Amino acid sequence: MSTQVGGGADVTPAVLQPEPHAPEADTAERQARDDWQRRIYRRLTTTAGTDASLALPAPTHPHAEPAVGHVRLTWDAVPEAAGYLIERTEGGSDAPVIVAHGGSDVPAVTRPPFADTGLRTGVDYQYRIGAVADADSPVWAWSEPVSGQVLGGVAAPVEVRIDAATVIGRLNRLWRMVGSERLSQLTVAVDDYGNKVGVEFAEALRIAHDDLGVTRVRAHAILHDDNSVVTRRPDGTLDLNFDTVDAVYDQVLELGIKPVVELSFMPAALARDATQTVFVYGGIISPPADWAEWHTVVRALAAHLVDRYGVDEVAEWVFEVWNEPNLVVFWAGTQEEYLRLYDEAARAVKSVDARLKIAGPSTAAAEWVRTLAVHAAEQGTALDVVTTHTYGNLPLDVRPAMARNGFAGVPIWWTEWGVGSTHFGPVHDSVAGAPFILSGFAAAQDQLDALAYWVVSDHFEELGRPRRLFHDGFGLLTVGNLRKPRYWAVHLAQHLGDHVLASAVDGDGADVLVYAWAARHDDGTLDVLVWNGTINTELKDGDLGLDRRIALTITGLQGGSYEAELARVDRWHSNVVAECPADVDWPDDALWAHLRRSDELYREPLPHVTPEDGTAHFEMAVPLPGVARVRLSPTGRRLGTDEESTT
Repeated sequence: MSTQVGGGADVTPAVLQPEPHAPEADTAERQARDDWQRRIYRRLTTTAGTDASLALPAPTHPHAEPAVGHVRLTWDAVPEAAGYLIERTEGGSDAPVIVAHGGSDVPAVTRPPFADTGLRTGVDYQYRIGAVADADSPVWAWSEPVSGQVLGGVAAPVEVRIDAATVIGRLNRLWRMVGSERLSQLTVAVDDYGNKVGVEFAEALRIAHDDLGVTRVRAHAILHDDNSVVTRRPDGTLDLNFDTVDAVYDQVLELGIKPVVELSFMPAALARDATQTVFVYGGIISPPADWAEWHTVVRALAAHLVDRYGVDEVAEWVFEVWNEPNLVVFWAGTQEEYLRLYDEAARAVKSVDARLKIAGPSTAAAEWVRTLAVHAAEQGTALDVVTTHTYGNLPLDVRPAMARNGFAGVPIWWTEWGVGSTHFGPVHDSVAGAPFILSGFAAAQDQLDALAYWVVSDHFEELGRPRRLFHDGFGLLTVGNLRKPRYWAVHLAQHLGDHVLASAVDGDGADVLVYAWAARHDDGTLDVLVWNGTINTELKDGDLGLDRRIALTITGLQGGSYEAELARVDRWHSNVVAECPADVDWPDDALWAHLRRSDELYREPLPHVTPEDGTAHFEMAVPLPGVARVRLSPTGRRLGTDEESTT
């Protein structure tokens, strides 16, 4: 059998990018970055001895269709597959490679069809497709090979058709969870550049709640020693103090947001080896020296939270065990020791009240989901919510793995997800994140319960605080809370109506580059989102061969007239990053004022629409990467605001 795996162990990782124009890092930050780069791609996962019962058959009827700027790949879906690896050979003579989308931690794609991009025109490319049962599993059987080429020229318009009279479902706002740097940032006054960290971080959470509908936040390090949760008295007994935990959770709850309690990092008083750490702030990644003490601390935390906030409130939270224990940079123990860490935490939480929820494995690259499910089933350990992560790709479908092991219907949360996993990687401030976000939200509508973008704010300290405003940070919002292009994608998704409408996309790039999503508000307002994007981050700055013109037809409209509006997110629109000169580290007052004036969603009014026979037509160009929204509002309704009909 092949040794290619779904999780990406055979993919060359992206390289940590230095911050441009930044002064030399101090020793602690430099050491933290060097350590991170040395260890981040080392995993505990192995495919040795993979259970043969997980072998999936080869996909049938593969096809490679030549298309302008890309090769369109199709195949028949394989039952029980979590995703599919694509093997590509260029010119018939080179060694085959696994398509890795510019460095995604999970190269497996979720489903057919798929656009292979970033290729040379006129070159023969050979492909094989393999199904994987999960991110830990290899491909056991490859499809028959197929060949295709990239076409040059200009593509014909892509036709998008929306039936406003046919509702096919209700919008799943699975972005209501967001990732965050540790919540103790709320207690920080200013950084070295005078930025008001605590104030701005709290404001970022408020913006996310009020505009993006965020009701949960998942953050690291609630047990970090900065929070002084666990110390040891001279007599050797443990002393527990939850004052800082209370302060940060009180503030988050006042914003209308519930915390996901990530049980990490290990307090020094408990650690088997407190010298094993990660990040500038020294999160301890060691297993506990005494498992009973770990149980005691987790139980005490859960009991304290119930006492303070009430069991009805805390039962709506989730206790997540650790962060990415399959990466050696985050867990100095073994897989077996993580499973014991999980077991002890689950028993501790449930001993306080059976209604409290426990979650895991919180792994990178969707690994160990099946492992934890098998373990929990065998041991009778609770598993209330499944959590895992991926970057640079859409989430794999882990429902088959859960169902095979007795956990069908258990909520599935991706508690970290983003356009790129590399600190200061150049994709983070690019427009590419906007269509990426919409592709993820739309694709995961029926298979996930939460998809948390990592992270809400560029106030982020893992490898050192930002030294310039636009430093390619992970945040939806910058330091100072300017909205990046991908913020506007979440905004546009949030401000769709509740009632999803039937749609169809046809033409060169349909449903592999160009996607459509339409929904109706209760008041009759209708939104159509159209985006053009690829998960290949090598094309973050675009590819002229992948730009498309869109011919949009909306049928089934009710009588009367409509005000019409076009909103855009692309290189030239809703892109505050482009408004800041590249050689500026921190804006002066005049530039800050300009950036704040530019910090808005681009909108332009279109001619009023009076549909004949209930039909309206629009044409527009949507570059790659780019997003467009057409909004039709019954005449008399005021446009210019998005705060409407969202629940």
